[in-house]
Amino acid sequence: MAAAWVRLCALVLIGVCSATALAKDKTPTAIVVGGGLAGLTAAYELQAKGWQVTLLEAKPGIGGRSGLATSEWIGNAKTQPVLNQYLERFKLGTLPAPEFVRTPGYLIDGEYFSATDLASKQPATAEALKRYEKTLDDLARSIEDPLNPAHNSTLFALDQINVSSWLDKLQLPATARQLVNQQIRTRYDEPSRLSLLYFAQQSRVYRNVSDRDQRAARLPGGSPVLAQAFVKQLRTIKTSSPVTAIVQDKDGVTVKVGGVGYQADYLVMAVPLRALAKIQITPSLDNQHLAAIKGTNYGWRDQLMLKFKNPVWESRARMSGEIYSNTGLGMLWIEPALKGGANVVINLSGDNARLLQAFGDKQMVDQVLIRLHAFYPQARGAFTGYEVRRYSTDAGMGGAYLAYGPGQISKFWRLWERPVQRIAFAGEHTDALYPGTLEGALRSGQRAASQVQDLAAGKSFDPVKAAPVAAAAAGAVAAKDKGGFFSNLFGGSSSKAPAKVEAVEDKAAKQDKPGFFARLFGWGDKAEVKAAPAPVVAPAPAPAPVPAPAPVVQPEPAKVAPVKAAPVKPVAKKPVAKQVKQVKKPAPVKKPAPVKKPVAKAN
Repeated sequence: MAAAWVRLCALVLIGVCSATALAKDKTPTAIVVGGGLAGLTAAYELQAKGWQVTLLEAKPGIGGRSGLATSEWIGNAKTQPVLNQYLERFKLGTLPAPEFVRTPGYLIDGEYFSATDLASKQPATAEALKRYEKTLDDLARSIEDPLNPAHNSTLFALDQINVSSWLDKLQLPATARQLVNQQIRTRYDEPSRLSLLYFAQQSRVYRNVSDRDQRAARLPGGSPVLAQAFVKQLRTIKTSSPVTAIVQDKDGVTVKVGGVGYQADYLVMAVPLRALAKIQITPSLDNQHLAAIKGTNYGWRDQLMLKFKNPVWESRARMSGEIYSNTGLGMLWIEPALKGGANVVINLSGDNARLLQAFGDKQMVDQVLIRLHAFYPQARGAFTGYEVRRYSTDAGMGGAYLAYGPGQISKFWRLWERPVQRIAFAGEHTDALYPGTLEGALRSGQRAASQVQDLAAGKSFDPVKAAPVAAAAAGAVAAKDKGGFFSNLFGGSSSKAPAKVEAVEDKAAKQDKPGFFARLFGWGDKAEVKAAPAPVVAPAPAPAPVPAPAPVVQPEPAKVAPVKAAPVKPVAKKPVAKQVKQVKKPAPVKKPAPVKKPVAKAN
């Protein structure tokens, strides 16, 4: 009897040890939701570490929010190290960027101006732009740590102010203000919807980066070429697979796509917040995350590519790579000549994109051609066709990229950088330094992959803490007491600044709205449209996955490098002219570098 008990105990012990060994040898599994560059990066990095990865993409193609541009202007290894790392790893060749793409040009009232032309022919506008850049540079310099922009109550108060109110205090001449508005809405969103703290923080990130470093080369084929390089490395990609529900428990995650369920140990969520709003997660996310999904502002953009038999603009002046207009043309990007022809990519952003929701693609292109005709009468004769991509009305995007509105940094700053149970988050909106860019998307994918490995190793992440409610009040008091900073910022008594701003906004709100086209193309008040996320159905039990269809790669829009914005400095009532160039000259003693955003675009 004793011998039988010994044998039984030995068998049980052997079984337990074998099960433990098998568990240790089991290949860890992960699901990545979202086939943009952030999701592709996370899947690639996990697979390289020995994980079994399944990538699910809702659309028929891979690539996320790549743009229509056929060349991606990229920074060098100093400004975009992660992007350059993958270009080198996948042996993707680049070409040197021509010098003309490093300075902006302007289409003003029927005439094209280079930055040099503007200084000589429209000195008041050039000086006003220069003053704007100097003031923005001063504001950016006040942020010591761009990862913690609201580290004191004075800066915290900037998050309660919108950029438009700040610009009102600069009293820029009409043309300069129109050009500045266009620069800002192209990079982010309408100035009235943008947090001044976020604008300053992003300006701080690029403050000491030169134009040459930001636009060092171009990637022929654009960001889709990089997406395809990732696709070639991945084993399991399932396109046309919209996720409707996710269930987490102590053993893993179940992801539902229609009637099919996929199971894995961990999950990387790499979709825009508007798409995340359509997925039911069990257990539900906490109130702070739900509020961020619903309330975080995204910039709006419609992108058109106009195709021409020949570059009609060469007959009057060579247009630079990035052109801003004060007549409803948005921001134009000149593409390299293709087979003797030429393309112009036009970004209609902010309220221009919101108001164009009701227009058909052809109507929208016609309106742009009418305005281009004022500068280049040969345009219609050389026009051969167009392509349109609308991010503003895409249900899965709800905009183009992250653009924090007033008060949103205080509530949601870096919220998505920490996992929630078994889910890690990726996407340009989860990167604090480079949102809206290729660099930010790639960085976020690497971070999410690393976090999933840490979770598997037993590491825990502290829950995100909401910003203290008292901080807003403290910021207001500090704003009142610290007259120096706010006097410099708004050009008057700091205690009166907030009240003045409100008065200006209330007055503007009560004014009669100008005509539709005046509002559409740069002179009217701003209509605010909010995209409301739709809730999703509850998850059902997960069946076994179906074999994956071959991935289809589809190009996605790239975000052009932001033109540098300059810090805001107290301004006298009369506008001092300033030049739009990205390199700024602060005080006679020191020369601040341009404040710009890299040319890459996010996932």
